[in-house]
Amino acid sequence: MDPTTAPAGIRLGIVRGISYGMFGKPDPFVPQIRALGGSLVRVYVYWGQVEPEPGRYDWTVVDAVLDQLDPADEAWVTVCSSSPWATRNPSAFLPSSPARDTAQYARFVSHLVTRCRGRIDYWQCNNEPSNTGLLWDGTAPEYVEQLAAFTRAVRDADPGARIVLGGCGYDVLSSPPGSEERAFFDHVVEHGRDAFDLFSVHLYGDPHDIPEHVESVRAMMRRHGYERPVVAGEYNGPTLFEFPEAQAVFQQEMMAAFMAPATGAQAEPPDRSTMWALYAREAELPDSLRMFLEDCPPELAARRDRINCRQVVTRNVLALAAGLTRTVCWNLAPEIPGYRDRLNMMGFLFGKLALLDYDGPELAVRHPSADAFARLAGHLDSADGVRRLGAGERPDLYVFDVSRPGRGPLEVVWTAGDVFTGEDEPPTWIERPWPHAEAYAVDAFGVAVPVERDGSLVRFPVSVTPVFLSAGPT
Repeated sequence: MDPTTAPAGIRLGIVRGISYGMFGKPDPFVPQIRALGGSLVRVYVYWGQVEPEPGRYDWTVVDAVLDQLDPADEAWVTVCSSSPWATRNPSAFLPSSPARDTAQYARFVSHLVTRCRGRIDYWQCNNEPSNTGLLWDGTAPEYVEQLAAFTRAVRDADPGARIVLGGCGYDVLSSPPGSEERAFFDHVVEHGRDAFDLFSVHLYGDPHDIPEHVESVRAMMRRHGYERPVVAGEYNGPTLFEFPEAQAVFQQEMMAAFMAPATGAQAEPPDRSTMWALYAREAELPDSLRMFLEDCPPELAARRDRINCRQVVTRNVLALAAGLTRTVCWNLAPEIPGYRDRLNMMGFLFGKLALLDYDGPELAVRHPSADAFARLAGHLDSADGVRRLGAGERPDLYVFDVSRPGRGPLEVVWTAGDVFTGEDEPPTWIERPWPHAEAYAVDAFGVAVPVERDGSLVRFPVSVTPVFLSAGPT
């Protein structure tokens, strides 16, 4: 496997979450990913999970993952250096911390990779390290040192595996040149150039910024004289980052909560106080903010679901057209069954992005976004490339050709529009050259779209909801 080339073919993946087996028995999840059409699974493993005491290894979680994998699956493991005994800042969960003894850390990684030799395709050293204090409790040079030890251990134990650079997140991509976040990743890219094979970017925010974000990380590498293939370790939406009015109100409440004086030992932390304040004034909040709250009005919940379904398609298509061949959706499901806490801020920000939910102890409830993912995976099965086509005098029109050897033509089409209100605009009819005998169109929700033929041309309505145009039903 040539580490300088992108992984062959196209695979859509899903990440299980950030705490598999951490707060409960490791339950089955790979069959559920496979049932949605996912062929790449990503899972987190923590140092303290695997080596709870020096030299004593517990393979329960690791073996639970391996036992679920089929030869056709690709697997990606994010290894977090969180340990109650082995790291500078003891922690069983996040943030990860630099190892107190780099040689000891390398031995742990070697044992882990040897256990999985030939079964795991991609290994990642921690996640979003520039998100300091939340996900990484260290500096950029410390991350590079740990990454180098990690990479040596992985390559010695399994030369066929690839190393993924810890995800470049929205904290970097949304920040201006010269920001601390960009400086962190620039240092890593400069000094860690020989310690990774693939650059992982996290694609949140406005989907139509994805080409720019991908080019940004490629330019970051080119500035230091090299380039590695880019993969998307996370993506999904909508998130609060896409709604300026909603984000402004949220930040206002959060700032007020952080500045308020504590009132006794039982005072809520600022993040929970923020959530209390939002729920207390829910009726007056912008709808683009209310839709993230639990038990919001059904019409807002349904609108958020429709946005989510559209973005599952648009984010993937835009990323694939930018040359990526691996994308991983955040995320499969809640971390554990039955957990509900409407004051949990991370749940508020990202909880509704889960594709599945529990029915008792089983991952059996499919959200609309799961159906959208499965529908997209069905259309992209056997695809080996996506490219954007010209749209004449319609800069708002997005048209993509999908190469599917042996399956026939496929185009994906949508128009730009406001992320929240764009669906309220009436569709417009467009004309496309289509020299194929049959023409079928269905949208991201699985609804048939009318197609009119005129010789080698077809006409059909388009909107912010992506339409799949093919020469046969999929």
